[in-house]
Amino acid sequence: MADTERTRRGALVTGAASGIGRGAAVALAQHGFDVAINYSTNDAGARETAAAVEHAGGTAVVVKCDVADDAAVRQMMARVGEAFGGRLDALINNAGTTVPNGPNDWEGVSPEAWDRVFAVNVRGLWQVTRAAIPLLRQADEPAIVNTCSIAGLRPGPQPFPYAASKAAVANMTKTFAAALGPKVRVNAVAPGWLAGDWMERTLGENYAGLMARRAKYTPLKRCVTVEDVAETMVNLILSNRFVTGEIIIIDGGFASST
Repeated sequence: MADTERTRRGALVTGAASGIGRGAAVALAQHGFDVAINYSTNDAGARETAAAVEHAGGTAVVVKCDVADDAAVRQMMARVGEAFGGRLDALINNAGTTVPNGPNDWEGVSPEAWDRVFAVNVRGLWQVTRAAIPLLRQADEPAIVNTCSIAGLRPGPQPFPYAASKAAVANMTKTFAAALGPKVRVNAVAPGWLAGDWMERTLGENYAGLMARRAKYTPLKRCVTVEDVAETMVNLILSNRFVTGEIIIIDGGFASST
């Protein structure tokens, strides 16, 4: 489809089979975007996201790709470009992984596990962004939003490789903003403790109690949701047109009050 034939904007969301990625994909569809849904292993989740995007009024393009595989990323971007008429209006770099080890487990994290976290969370983000640049530059007001984390900005009970990788995402966001301006804006979101599956897996049987405690000491008296994060991502794409290189903390004020 030629670019002149397209009336809807196109977005690519990596790691969109569940969680923040799914929330962002659906929110973008609700705001007039067609959405390329990237995922690595969760076939059923990707299909569910696609159905939700279609229900929200968008066209879904499902692309299975490990963002740590550069050749696969290039192939994905070629498909995205073909689907969206040679341009990309928005990129959400959300694909991410972690390890199950606690924050004090020095010996439990293998070098291979550490490298895998960085391959996805850091190198993968760079590879996707690099491959997307030609398509982004064909859009009128292109924007990138990266998924960072409060873990990358301040100490907390997160696994070492995950926290370090998110600190790298914060730095890359600012570096990319300088390199891609003025054409492409680049920002990031840094959610606090996110209600849902991710934190349930992280906190295990302590999930309910620790989340309730976190909510108690949060000025807005609850923990962040997928919908909160998706709303901020969409706002950074559609508005805030003189904002770039920023990391927006989404935690109900917890970080600023403790």
